[in-house]
Amino acid sequence: MQVLPAAPSVAGLTAVVTGGSRGLGLLMARQLLVRGCDVVLLARDAAELDRAVGTLGGARERVLRGVVCDVRDGAAVRECFDEIARHHGRLDIVLANAGIIQVGPAEALGAEGFRDAMDAIFRGALNTALAALPYLRRSPAGGRLALIGSVGGLLAVPHLLPYSCAKSAVAALAEGLRAEESAHGVTVTGVHPGLMRTGSHLHARFGGDRRREYAWFQALAGAPVLSMNAERAAERIVSAVQRRRTRIVLTPAARLGAAAHGVAPVFTTRLLSAASRLLPRDGGSGTAEGLRIEAEEQPPARRLRGVLGVLNERAAGRFNQRG
Repeated sequence: MQVLPAAPSVAGLTAVVTGGSRGLGLLMARQLLVRGCDVVLLARDAAELDRAVGTLGGARERVLRGVVCDVRDGAAVRECFDEIARHHGRLDIVLANAGIIQVGPAEALGAEGFRDAMDAIFRGALNTALAALPYLRRSPAGGRLALIGSVGGLLAVPHLLPYSCAKSAVAALAEGLRAEESAHGVTVTGVHPGLMRTGSHLHARFGGDRRREYAWFQALAGAPVLSMNAERAAERIVSAVQRRRTRIVLTPAARLGAAAHGVAPVFTTRLLSAASRLLPRDGGSGTAEGLRIEAEEQPPARRLRGVLGVLNERAAGRFNQRG
């Protein structure tokens, strides 16, 4: 069995994680802390950030800060990175993770849904990258940038089309920046996870037949065979960034889907079309957050969701999703 060489140490480096107050962002921040980095969490919600800093208290061997910042606002992101570089004296690692998830038919989510996804996911990643790169180029350790995409950006997923379109743009951005920034000593890692048990269904927004859309998404997002332990995913992502890997696709199902689409795109599209016929149709207008749907709208298949989603529900409580 081939043994990989030890990853280069990142101890003493300064790292920023956007969308770092909950879920995958929180777990990646924990990985950076235990590896000896100073870590700055960026998120929109001050209360969530305070809870995140408290949650990560047991992993604190270095400096940990939370900074309120909306990555959709380019000027605010630039000011934020300027302040971080001044405060810490350097910037070495940036993980662009912030985003949103919308679930439902494209028609129900509408043009506004696509616009919101592009703003939060793609524009957020772009603003983060452009603000961070001047400082990453000056990193004595050689800057590292990771853009968190999704397998949904490698093949379009029905009822997740705004998300897939935005993540596809993030994938292209990661590949292009990797090529351009190599001359400056900055490595860019494109990260494409499949389903992970982070409890993200509680903050996703659902349109169309909201009750049924919530039911299938919650069940699949927590299914043990299809989804991945989020702590393990965070460890693998941070290790990939540490080793300066070009790209990482997580979960066997995601790797299989991405490979199949690359080799046989017509066949894969037909399979997705067949799967789409099993998803809910019609429904009302507007969207609602998963937390509200669970509390007020009584989604169907409660027992089945309880069995398939038990690990995901536990993750939601542990990873700052419930507040």
